[in-house]
Amino acid sequence: MQAEMDASHVNNTWILVPRRPDMNVVSSKWVFKVKTKSNGTLDRYKATLVARGFTQLPGLDYDETFSPVIKASIIRLILTIGLS
Repeated sequence: MQAEMDASHVNNTWILVPRRPDMNVVSSKWVFKVKTKSNGTLDRYKATLVARGFTQLPGLDYDETFSPVIKASIIRLILTIGLS
């Protein structure tokens, strides 16, 4: 869990802001997974901190939304298929 928190701080994943009285607090939870190697043996344990975004209200708790970005390799693949 500490490695995940350190990575979040180093990568500037989120910004801690002071709480205003009109803000809704978004809770979070830890999700734990066991990572295995291709032969089925234990590789490592992974912990991920996940925000419970379903408690947020648009316009009150957030202004921006995430927009997925398409990879260049996918565009090349689609163009190759289209040209065939």
